[in-house]
Amino acid sequence: MSVTFKGDPIKLKTNTLEVGDNAPNVKLKGKDLGVVEIAPAGKTQIILSMPSLDTPVCASQAREFNKKIASYKGVEVIVVTMDLPFAMGRFCSTEGIENLVVGSDFLQKEFAEKYGVLIADGVLEGLCARSVFVVKDGKIAYKEIVSEITELPNEEKLDTFFGNSECCSSSCGCH
Repeated sequence: MSVTFKGDPIKLKTNTLEVGDNAPNVKLKGKDLGVVEIAPAGKTQIILSMPSLDTPVCASQAREFNKKIASYKGVEVIVVTMDLPFAMGRFCSTEGIENLVVGSDFLQKEFAEKYGVLIADGVLEGLCARSVFVVKDGKIAYKEIVSEITELPNEEKLDTFFGNSECCSSSCGCH
């Protein structure tokens, strides 16, 4: 699969996951150097991967989801980048980010490889592509790999998936 960065094609390394696939369980480093677990049993998570919190688009996306999180009932939102945990902690502190969990994939790039978002070439090689996954009961329930890395994901589609921001019925995907 490929995406673009400022219009230039960028290849993604490794396999891709599809809706309905088992979600790989991965452990990342948190801003406090603790463990952030992706796809633990019994949780619903929105996982936002992005190149770095130290870019305007990524910072904007993190700020927006920090505000929006309250509308997604019973869901943990995790931002995954290759940033160092210390930088992630500083970003959260400076920006007042309190509703998101941040996880760094810098050690083994395991999340990026297993979820198919590791950038394989170009100026962003080794970073995560911008994507959104929803993991529910160990399965990929929603997936968007943003085709242009400098653009934000389609929040309307995610809102629709969650029943227009309010948990409504088993058809919204969050039950």
